[in-house]
Amino acid sequence: MFFLAGSIIFTSMLTLSFKVLQRYGIPVLPTIVFNYLTCVATGSVVNGSFPINGNAAQSPWFLWAVLMGCFFISLFNVIGYTTQKMGVAVTSVANKLSLVIPAVFFILYNGESLHWLKILGIVLALAAVWLTCYNGNEPGKKPLNALWMVLLPAILFIGSGALDTIYKFVEEQYLNHENLNAFLITSFAAAGLAGLVILFIRYGSGKEKFDKRTILAGILIGIPNYFSIWCLGKVYKQNWMESSAIIPVNNMGIVLFSTLVAWMLFKEKLSAINWAGILLSLIAIALIAFSGGRI
Repeated sequence: MFFLAGSIIFTSMLTLSFKVLQRYGIPVLPTIVFNYLTCVATGSVVNGSFPINGNAAQSPWFLWAVLMGCFFISLFNVIGYTTQKMGVAVTSVANKLSLVIPAVFFILYNGESLHWLKILGIVLALAAVWLTCYNGNEPGKKPLNALWMVLLPAILFIGSGALDTIYKFVEEQYLNHENLNAFLITSFAAAGLAGLVILFIRYGSGKEKFDKRTILAGILIGIPNYFSIWCLGKVYKQNWMESSAIIPVNNMGIVLFSTLVAWMLFKEKLSAINWAGILLSLIAIALIAFSGGRI
């Protein structure tokens, strides 16, 4: 439970940090790139050394780590573009509804239990995400044609679900307490390098201007970001809940916690629909956790 709470809290800190960036007008892309570089530094400190070497490159998890890193930076760009074009609510719903993909995958792949409580919990979780994130008609959204209105949320939904599934799959097949940090550092290094390439191109073309605040912001975001993934890896290794239950519970906890913190700290208004979603989140978490636990 300790590591699950850590994953939820640290991931929520990352989510809420974007509100701070928006409030102070800090550029997001370079902040994210410096965040990934900070993740590499943080992981190296935790690991006791920088683990990426020739031996690591020969490990069966190495290419999976690079793939995850590419997913990190790609999904960030999709999230940013979807938020700009379609609003925060649509982006949040598409991102978090993806919990159904790894849940279904591990039910089929591992032959995990399909208790009626788990099915009900997942259905309620999907409804709860939509209700909690619902924000009516958001101002400032740019119009899109019908094709992109379908494609953008679909890409985000599939990409987020695939990322969660890949991480859990690799953890089951290849990772242990000794190589978890090396895997995470490699993933973040791949994301950071890809991000640097994009950033230098944007700097060179004049589409992005350097803002020294992005370095500090990246550091402040990168430390909790690393530990959010690290804690999730520890949750997987504790093996006290089925894979098809862990990811929905974790994602619902993030939605619930970040929404309540935003309400308290940022004075975000919550409608009756949002409060209904919060209540439904609690019920969904309880049902999924109860049905998927091995205790």
